[in-house]
Amino acid sequence: MEYTKAQPSGNSSLCRSCGQPDLEPFLSLGRTPLANGLLTAEQIGAAEDLFPLDLVFCPYCALVQITETVPPEILFRDYLYFSSFSETVLKNAETLVNRLIEERSLNSDSLVIEIASNDGYLLRHYHNRDIPLLGIEPARNIAKVARERGIETLAEFFGTELAHKLVSDGKLADIVHGNNVLAHVADLNGFVSGLALVLKGDGIAVFEVPYVKDLIDHCEFDTIYHEHLCYYSLTALSRLFERHGLCIQDVERIPIHGGSLRVFISKNKTQRENASSQRVIALLQEETDQGLTTIEYYRDFSAKVERARYDLLHCLKQLTSADKRIVAYGASAKGTTLLNYCGVGRETLQFVVDRSTVKQGRFTPGTHIPICEPERLLDEMPDYVLLLTWNFADEIMAQQSEYRRRGGRFIIPVPQPRVI
Repeated sequence: MEYTKAQPSGNSSLCRSCGQPDLEPFLSLGRTPLANGLLTAEQIGAAEDLFPLDLVFCPYCALVQITETVPPEILFRDYLYFSSFSETVLKNAETLVNRLIEERSLNSDSLVIEIASNDGYLLRHYHNRDIPLLGIEPARNIAKVARERGIETLAEFFGTELAHKLVSDGKLADIVHGNNVLAHVADLNGFVSGLALVLKGDGIAVFEVPYVKDLIDHCEFDTIYHEHLCYYSLTALSRLFERHGLCIQDVERIPIHGGSLRVFISKNKTQRENASSQRVIALLQEETDQGLTTIEYYRDFSAKVERARYDLLHCLKQLTSADKRIVAYGASAKGTTLLNYCGVGRETLQFVVDRSTVKQGRFTPGTHIPICEPERLLDEMPDYVLLLTWNFADEIMAQQSEYRRRGGRFIIPVPQPRVI
């Protein structure tokens, strides 16, 4: 299929993947601030930029996407999300790296590249095994931290231009990692074309993306924000990669981030006859059978989201009417969407706590709730904590066992609010 490159910024009526028009809308979350645009005290009085947050479906390649493209230079050059603050993310990375080192027999003659490598949370495990590596991280502040930890990192956006430069420098990869980056890419075709260039003939790319089926089925509407341009099914991924001569050889469903796909991509187009690659065939058929390739699957999502909003507001109103003190945990991107769409601010939540020291002392976008250190939960013992980072619920509640032992309770907001 021919494709036309979508506009790099602003609102586009063309599919980000196949370039076709006639995208079908099915959800609008209104105009919201940028999800990770945490404010300093000096910025509180200034007007915040708001952008439309509308979700559409492409009937040609089955890609779910938002219509607005905020320039990547605005979103990612100075970034406040550090992967190393999450024990769940760290464990997921370590387990995968150890597995790939053994399965692919990686050694000092290999090369591993990670795109959107953040603070070196994943590549450090290769570094500890003396396997050559290269991180590519556009956030200059985070790339600096990675380099200070001994992880070679380029502070660049990945695409065909950088890929050609890497190839000319002799940097062809045995493994290319991309965890939770593909949703953030404005120029999808340039990105995947570059991936095909830097991958060795027998190399593999291992990408993790949040799974759109879990988003829809579990009403995870708060994972929709301006950094997340696309929401992938295996069908949409397969069509994207095949356009650039790449093949998804295997797929796994993993629980991280509310439900994700881990795909293994190569240049090998041989028949999928081994047992593992049968998972690709089976999941593609399952998506067709369940309707993920048609707009009908998504049509009632808006009503589900509105119901989730109503239920959460009703729950919070009951608690505040009973003079219960409520705070929140996690100054996260998904928290920005949830709080702004639901209209929950300082009239309900006294403060937000977060483990990330770079977020503490700032304020949440749009709602201007102060962000504090987690120790404040024990200092003040609020009655309830609204868990905005519900995707790390087990990890956080284990960390806050003393708060719970003293009688504190958590509210999980989606798909329906429940108290733990």
